[in-house]
Amino acid sequence: MRIGMDDTQQASKSQCVLLIDDNAVQAVTRQTILRRAGYHAIAALNPRRALEQFQNDDFTAGICAVITDHIMPEMTGSEFVRELRRTRPELPVMVISGMEEAEAEYEGLDVRFLVKPLSPELLLANLRDVLGRDEVEGAA
Repeated sequence: MRIGMDDTQQASKSQCVLLIDDNAVQAVTRQTILRRAGYHAIAALNPRRALEQFQNDDFTAGICAVITDHIMPEMTGSEFVRELRRTRPELPVMVISGMEEAEAEYEGLDVRFLVKPLSPELLLANLRDVLGRDEVEGAA
């Protein structure tokens, strides 16, 4: 499996992705995949802290997308997305869960819902798609 950049995987240096997952191993693994593909990736283990950082504009790089887990302590992914949508309704969000039935919790929240296990190629393809879709919509 090759997780480098090629012509179809070029990521802009300005594209910064926030990863939220209470499982540090999964967060670091996804962070590595994204970095190898050319994205700037920030991992957060606590969704409440990540919301505070959004509210306080604490991220040094502009976040272009969020990838979050569904099941986390203190706050589920759907609760996180509902709160995030109050201040960042346009921000692309991908949710990764091992529970296919959890997708219903995200109805109307404009997220890309993905079921684990998720290959690096599928993660990157979906991220490129949600970022590309927003760039096209923003240009129209």
